[in-house]
Amino acid sequence: MRTTPPWAGLALAIAGSTTLLVVTMDFWLALGVLVIWCGSLFLSRPAPDMGRPRDDGMTITQDRIRELIEPLSLPFLVMENRRITVANRAARDVLGNHVIGQDARVALRHPEAVRLLDRNEGGQAIVRGLTGPRSVWEIALRPVDTSKTMIELVNRTAEADISRAHTDFVANASHELRTPLASIIGYVETLIDADREEGARPMKSETRLRFLETIARESKRLQALVEDLMSLSRIEAEKHDLPTLILDFGTCIDTVVSGMQSLHGQDRIVIERAQVPMPIRGDEQQVHQLARNLIENALKYGAADEPVRVSLQRTNGLFEFRVSDSGEGIAPEHLPHLTRRFYRTDPGRSRAVGGTGLGLAIVKHIVERHRGRLEIDSKLGNGTTVIVRLPRHSDKIAAI
Repeated sequence: MRTTPPWAGLALAIAGSTTLLVVTMDFWLALGVLVIWCGSLFLSRPAPDMGRPRDDGMTITQDRIRELIEPLSLPFLVMENRRITVANRAARDVLGNHVIGQDARVALRHPEAVRLLDRNEGGQAIVRGLTGPRSVWEIALRPVDTSKTMIELVNRTAEADISRAHTDFVANASHELRTPLASIIGYVETLIDADREEGARPMKSETRLRFLETIARESKRLQALVEDLMSLSRIEAEKHDLPTLILDFGTCIDTVVSGMQSLHGQDRIVIERAQVPMPIRGDEQQVHQLARNLIENALKYGAADEPVRVSLQRTNGLFEFRVSDSGEGIAPEHLPHLTRRFYRTDPGRSRAVGGTGLGLAIVKHIVERHRGRLEIDSKLGNGTTVIVRLPRHSDKIAAI
């Protein structure tokens, strides 16, 4: 900003020096006084714009704060005299452009945030529901000077969701493990008590055999559950690592289908696939597990008198793997939740056929690791079709 010369001071300096020259008749003395006087006028003036208001009413300090916080990814606001004077882009995206100029308590409009602001000191608080019913934000107040306070917003929603998911997972896993264990322990204790009681009537062999069969069945269920939990844990740990090997998707599916046809019969599983190379970047064990889980689900929940139909085709740079059954189908409200861990549409039926509730969760994580897409299409009375689409790899299989 341009400054105005001190004309009044200069005029007084000239007048004083002229008077001194007339009285003393000493030119050099008068000139020295004039130079010193003028110099003092300029040297004693404050630096331009230091702390002075600009035309827009904002200070240089506040503009500098705006320049510093505008590019930051976290939402930051500056509060002065209880009003929001600066909000960076991230804060405007979260709270809206209208917050600038508002009372901070109105802008944040949450009881926990208002209590923090009313304390008139630095601090932080966890606020739930600031931007949505399930949102969790950490709000921190950091004084800048006597009049300005920086407000920092940190979104903790994802962390809270992960923590809640882990808690739910542990609770569900504990319940699923406890059920077969309780059954096993109960039958074993019954057998032990029957053998220990003196003079008691011996247990019939048919009853003993039924107890042992139940123990064996529940043990296998427990083993399957532990194996699925370990498998899911391994897949989640590798979820962000793209596989390095190049495999033929068609060959992998043929291997799984052939093995399951030998176990369930050729007529029980029908496959149709394009006889073309299908190179993918994949983990062979996980691709086998994906196909096996989907076909086993179709066998368990599909119609017993209708075959499970498997299709593998190439479409627009993607390989499309379909598994269809002719079962009862799934109600629409269940479809969005099918890939959740331990989610079952019919818990009793699922346990009766040996389901662990983790099969589709495992499939989902395998598909995500292979950068593919999973789709489940089902209607009540019309069966279910699960579609997996994996991207084609450009390298040839022979180049492995």
